[in-house]
Amino acid sequence: MTAKLIRGTEIAKAIQQELKEEVKALKDKHNIIPGLVTILVGENPASVSYVTGKQKTAKELGFFSIQDNQPADISQAQLLTLVDKYNKDPQIHGILVQLPLPKHIDENQVLLAINPDKDVDAFHPINVGKLMIGEASFYPCTPYGVQQMLIRSGVEMSGAEVVVVGRSNIVGKPISMMLVQKQKGANATVTMCHTGTKDLAEHTRRADILIVAAGRPKAVTADMVKDGAVVIDVGVNRIGMTAEGKAILCGDVDFEAVKEKASMITPVPGGVGPMTITMLMLNTANAAKAASGLK
Repeated sequence: MTAKLIRGTEIAKAIQQELKEEVKALKDKHNIIPGLVTILVGENPASVSYVTGKQKTAKELGFFSIQDNQPADISQAQLLTLVDKYNKDPQIHGILVQLPLPKHIDENQVLLAINPDKDVDAFHPINVGKLMIGEASFYPCTPYGVQQMLIRSGVEMSGAEVVVVGRSNIVGKPISMMLVQKQKGANATVTMCHTGTKDLAEHTRRADILIVAAGRPKAVTADMVKDGAVVIDVGVNRIGMTAEGKAILCGDVDFEAVKEKASMITPVPGGVGPMTITMLMLNTANAAKAASGLK
């Protein structure tokens, strides 16, 4: 048995098409245009690439978008003032400060300064708390993408045994909280594993749905996966370069071996990655609707 591929690229395109139509309807019927600002401090090449992709997608969907580039030596006070400006701007519904920030800036203070109603990354403690109690306004983008991939691939989560490998604040913890909620597209029994887990394979072999965000290339091997499991690989690891200078990427799962045991699996690249920006756009559109009293 070779697993069916869950292609994030295709699912993301489908969601973006739905979103494009919704944005047009918001503009035509309610004169609402979702607004997103991405704030970039410095010129980190990876960060530049990320924000360029976000802005490109926002414009393609019909958003009002601002790319606000700031020098690497901006002071913390100046950055906080900038965030406050966008907090008060009625045209802006989503504020994203691209991380990492220079070492002289306290990232936590900057994230805390963002209005929770415009925190489309869902990193603010208020949004984290609302997620915990099942009343989220926004879901963190990568976990939200994972959940949507499962839903749109027809994977039944209610009552399923889900094992999450990794406990980061960005993926492991939030996806665990999302899938354990008594809600549609969730209601699973969730186990969260990490570096302190004594026998990782004992847990992963029990999983109907295995979500891996360990940050280590090929950390999950075929002998750690139950026959017929659904495997979501969140990891992206650079393991070398081609002769042409292109990065060779792999996930946290030994894809070639595991695909022969799983029923469904995400590839790397082309799996979870494309979903993250799409979910950011969905959060921004939802923020625009909420700001105008629409559901």
